[in-house]
Amino acid sequence: MFVVTLITTPQERALDGALVENLRNAWGGGDAQWLAIDEAAEFPVPALPDNQQEVWADLQAACVDLVAQPAANRRKKMLLADMDSTMIRQECIDELAGEAGVGARVADITARAMNGELDFEAALIERVGLLKDLPEVMIEQVLDQRITYMPGGYELVNTMKAHGAYAALVSGGFTAFTARVAAALGFDEHRANTLVAEGGKLTGQVGRPILGKAAKVQALEEITVQRGILAADVLAVGDGANDLGMLGLAGSGVALHAKPTVQAQCDIRINHGDLTALLYLQGYNRDEFVT
Repeated sequence: MFVVTLITTPQERALDGALVENLRNAWGGGDAQWLAIDEAAEFPVPALPDNQQEVWADLQAACVDLVAQPAANRRKKMLLADMDSTMIRQECIDELAGEAGVGARVADITARAMNGELDFEAALIERVGLLKDLPEVMIEQVLDQRITYMPGGYELVNTMKAHGAYAALVSGGFTAFTARVAAALGFDEHRANTLVAEGGKLTGQVGRPILGKAAKVQALEEITVQRGILAADVLAVGDGANDLGMLGLAGSGVALHAKPTVQAQCDIRINHGDLTALLYLQGYNRDEFVT
């Protein structure tokens, strides 16, 4: 048995009931359940339809995300989340670069690295090198003035935790940022890279070892062993090429507003919903959200 979930933007809440019923009938589905009126609905189907991808593409034009997944083990025991452009709206290194006067150059490298066009580690080393001599105090200034949270993040983390899940923030960004974000959103732990500073200024160096694609997979493997759970019990979310390893290994790997090359390699894609969409995918009703 499989479950089909339809989700639209929470701001507009314009999921058409007729659309849900028409698709349910066309695919031979069971009764539809509304998880949030006008925003998210689901229905069971005995098998995945052959035209799933075509329907997904059609619904994108209507700002509706469609996900079909096995009904078993939908509610996950662990959340493994990327930070930049996932739990926060920004790329933290791009914001630091803006303060250092090299914003456009670094943002271009970031975009290409996240789309898989550049080696992540080499791109990180190059970008951090451009931050040399930036006063360390600028990190706090960027956190205070430039960083904003992705909508639905607090609800996602804390609703899953209220149902016994463990939450880990694993980023190719920096611990100075993950520490604040993890504390604000309620993550149980965080892992990221370290910016090296001396005499109150950044040296342009990254602490070793560098946390990249392989390290995110390693985090998933280590934490699941520690928690006595399986990779199938993990919901992972990210947007960049360095997230593909953990997205592929997790029981549910969600490409959230992801780069094109990332979307092409993921079965679960959320382009219109916010982070609460990841709760709907697990069958949570909006009334169950921890806010």
